[in-house]
Amino acid sequence: MKLGVLALQGAFREHLQTLGAIGVEGVPVRLPADLDAVAGLILPGGESTTMRRLIERWEMREPILELAERGAPIFGTCAGMIVLAREIVGEEPILPLLDVTVERNAFGRQVDSFEADLPVPVLGDRPVHGVFIRAPVVERAGPGVDVLARLADDRIVAVRERNIVATAFHPELAGETRFHRLVATMAAEHDDPGEGAGRRRHPTRRARTRT
Repeated sequence: MKLGVLALQGAFREHLQTLGAIGVEGVPVRLPADLDAVAGLILPGGESTTMRRLIERWEMREPILELAERGAPIFGTCAGMIVLAREIVGEEPILPLLDVTVERNAFGRQVDSFEADLPVPVLGDRPVHGVFIRAPVVERAGPGVDVLARLADDRIVAVRERNIVATAFHPELAGETRFHRLVATMAAEHDDPGEGAGRRRHPTRRARTRT
């Protein structure tokens, strides 16, 4: 099984390194054909406006939407969360796969970056250490969205909707591997739907309606 990392811009190398650290083969994705070999895709942090332009330039939008519709997991961090949001404050959406409204640069400029330990019960009892760099925040989460993590002030910073996972922070810059392990598990179940026969149907394989 291989997981792709969108390698058009941003911190894609760190995601590839994190996948390697957990024994998963990571594949840089730069062209639509690169998606044919992967069971899931990671959208890294970076600059969402630049990512929007490059996704359009290299005609990646429809192939990524189709990958998601097939049930493959898509994981976005920081700018990747913005790219996946159905609503972006003051902007048009890019890949509207996640029923959330996000605000870009919600915590201020680069000098306002910070780190935090976050309870993420779905990943176990040990807090997740996240790095926030010009990070977004989720202002609204739709009824089908699971909130995975909040800051101490109750702002939402990690979510999941079916096969789409997104964090406002960078787990890969903190040496945190559990989100990548979660996505790898989702990808393995999607890639081999016959595995574990008799279990209830996995929520990542429910039909998705494109907006």
